[in-house]
Amino acid sequence: MQKIVVAGGGVLGSQIAFQAAYCGLNVTIWLRSEESISRTKPKLEQLEKTYTDFINEMSKKTVLGNGIATPDNFDKKSCLKKVKDAAKNIKIELDLAKAVKNADLVIESVTEQKQTKINFYKKLAPLLDAKTIIATNSSTMLPSTFAVYTGRPEKYLAIHFANSIWKNNTAEIMAQPKTSTKTFNAAMKIAKSINMIPLPIAQEKSGYLLNSMLVPFLLSALDLYASGVSDPESIDIAWTAGTGAPKGPFVIIDAVGLKTTYEIVEQYQKVPSLVNPLLKKMMMPYNFKAMKKILSERIKEGKLGEQSGEGFYKYN
Repeated sequence: MQKIVVAGGGVLGSQIAFQAAYCGLNVTIWLRSEESISRTKPKLEQLEKTYTDFINEMSKKTVLGNGIATPDNFDKKSCLKKVKDAAKNIKIELDLAKAVKNADLVIESVTEQKQTKINFYKKLAPLLDAKTIIATNSSTMLPSTFAVYTGRPEKYLAIHFANSIWKNNTAEIMAQPKTSTKTFNAAMKIAKSINMIPLPIAQEKSGYLLNSMLVPFLLSALDLYASGVSDPESIDIAWTAGTGAPKGPFVIIDAVGLKTTYEIVEQYQKVPSLVNPLLKKMMMPYNFKAMKKILSERIKEGKLGEQSGEGFYKYN
């Protein structure tokens, strides 16, 4: 595969695009509007700086980033050139037909809302070449939900990337019932080609591997704050000092982004209606209403997380 199109320039969309370009692939980011361009370009500029700084730290042997290079093939000069080339070569396109022409792989990374994704796939389907594989980077939604709208369910699956892709270099590969073996193998191969560790998932699971563990953790932290039990900093310290973990839940939420977190809260709020009411209290003890209020207030104030300079914490 040579040409990859990333649909969406959010936190993960921009990271996926930059990582693929860093590894020498032809990368185009499709965006919906000029306003989206003004939001995405600063993310790409920041990623260029982040990769550069990270490579400089790798050269001092203080950090390790297998998304950048493995320890036995790390060459600082070569890696820095790849960063410059990536920043220079990523294309941004507003015309979807032009963006996906001759694409080998389209990675959907649009807003985590069901109807938004359906609308995107309906628009995308008639524009693709026969060879093109489609992958969703959805954090919580199953690929089988959207397979029929792609027009090529046998060439559709999920590839979910972790945040801070240059160091947290995992790619969770999850098929849906109609995904062909050929498509699944191709996804595993492309993940390796951009320095990811491909993690095959044998059956569909909302949240995949990482988020099945991470989301309940973040919801528990938000609930402690939303219910007035404690403040974000104290909750974070309880986790980091008590477990030795490098980051607390609210630092992670700021990195993920408050908009994405809000969308996840909305998705999980719907779960109790699908289960036995007798189990509802036991399974979902969270104060979703208060969580959404806290997140929406910050979002309205432009406190979107680390990307905007402030979320639950302030960033330079």
